[in-house]
Amino acid sequence: MCFILLLLGIIFTVYFFGIIFYTGHAGGFSFLWLFLGVGALVMSVLLKKKIWPDHIPVWFRRTFIALLCLGGVLFVGVEGCIISSFSKKGPSGLDYLIVLGAQMKTSGPSRALRYRLDEAASYLVENPDTKVIVSGGQGADEPVSEAQGMYEYLTAKGIAPERILLEDRSGNTYQNLIFSAEFLDREKDSVGVVSNNFHIFRAEKIAKKAGYANVCGIAAKGEPFLQCNNMVREFFGVLKDFFVGNM
Repeated sequence: MCFILLLLGIIFTVYFFGIIFYTGHAGGFSFLWLFLGVGALVMSVLLKKKIWPDHIPVWFRRTFIALLCLGGVLFVGVEGCIISSFSKKGPSGLDYLIVLGAQMKTSGPSRALRYRLDEAASYLVENPDTKVIVSGGQGADEPVSEAQGMYEYLTAKGIAPERILLEDRSGNTYQNLIFSAEFLDREKDSVGVVSNNFHIFRAEKIAKKAGYANVCGIAAKGEPFLQCNNMVREFFGVLKDFFVGNM
C-alpha cells in the first residue's frame, strides 16, 4: 500500500505540472492534482512509519474510510452518467444548434472551443436549414466575447453569417442556455447543444430543466491530455448544478 500511495503521489504531482506545461498556466482546479499528490505522499509516509493506523483513533479511521467509500460510489455513479453522453450526435434537421462558449485567446478560440466549433460546422454543412446560436460573454482575460470569436471562426469555415446568432452575455452553462432561449421557442423548436463530450450530460440536463422540450446533446471530442482533469472537474460541476437546482 505504501508503494501504491507513493506511485499515485508521483503521478498526481507530475500531472499537475504537466497541465501547467500543456496549457501555459495553472488553473484553480488543477491544484487539486497537487493536493492529491501531496496527500498521497504524506499517507505513504504515515503508513511506512506506522503512524497510520496505529496512532489514529478508531472512530476517526472508520469515519474517514466510510466517507471515502461513499465519495467513491458517488464519483463512479456521476462519472458513469457523464460517460454515457460521450457519443451523442443528435438527429438531422434540427432547427437550432447552441454552441456553448469556452475560452477565447488572442490567437483565437482555445483548442476545446475549436473542437466544439468544428463539430457544429460539420453539422451545419450537412443541414443547411439549421441555424446556430453561439453563446458566451467576454471574460476579463479574453480579447473579445466568446460569441464574437465563434462567429468569426464559423464564417471563416464558410458558414453564412445570416445563419449565426450571437448571445454574448452569458458566463456559465446555465446562462448560456437561458439567454440563448431568447432566440428560439423552447417548447416547439428542436435544439442541439454542442459541447465537448465530458460536458454533454450536464448541459443536456440543464437545458431540459430550463424548459427545452426537444433538445439533444451533440458531443465534440475533448482534449486527450486534459480529459482526466476535465472529467474530475465536471463531477463537481454536476454536483453544483444539481444542488442549486439547475438540473
